[in-house]
Amino acid sequence: MAVSGEAVEMALDLMRDVGPVTTRRMFGGMGFYIDGQIFALLMSDGRLMLKGAGDMQARFDALGMVRWTYQRPGQKPAAMPYWELPDSALDDPDEATDLARQAIACL
Repeated sequence: MAVSGEAVEMALDLMRDVGPVTTRRMFGGMGFYIDGQIFALLMSDGRLMLKGAGDMQARFDALGMVRWTYQRPGQKPAAMPYWELPDSALDDPDEATDLARQAIACL
């Protein structure tokens, strides 16, 4: 399932003040990059996630952000280094920008 044009526009609008963001479609979703480094993912189901590196992992957890995990049949769940933006940030570009900038600073 490919990410919808509406979801892409929403995510780009939220990230417009982060800096010169580039995107690349991947695995039905989209990666968001700044200076060639990926800092966010837009999943095919519309979830927008920020990469948590270094100190941001604990900060995202403290904020109650949900970490992306998946499980292949017969295997243990695997936690990926991406956390879903909270609903409050989806409605507030300033909050989304602030979280994204903090995440980028820890890459």
